[in-house]
Amino acid sequence: MSRTPSHSTVEAKIRPVPRYGVFMVTGAVVGVIVAGILTLLGSYEPSDVLGVVYPPGQVFGFALLWTVPIGVALGGIIAVGLDRAARKHARVVRVEHEVVVENDDDQA
Repeated sequence: MSRTPSHSTVEAKIRPVPRYGVFMVTGAVVGVIVAGILTLLGSYEPSDVLGVVYPPGQVFGFALLWTVPIGVALGGIIAVGLDRAARKHARVVRVEHEVVVENDDDQA
């Protein structure tokens, strides 16, 4: 089995890229914190319309339904903005591209 390598030098652009998942998870965590703050700041008086008092756990759950998706969306938007800003800092480097092809000439 013989190998025939081929070498070539090419130019490539490299740039820093944000990890979208990290930004979106951070946004979700911020959403949970905001939901907790809103729950603590809320009043637990009977509703004028229904006359029902919602327990803090239920208020927290309803707040999560709004704050977590908003936090995830804002985290994604921030990541996209940073990605576009990183395009300005792209640099060109020279890399060596090597391809190795194996020939099966020695079959038994």
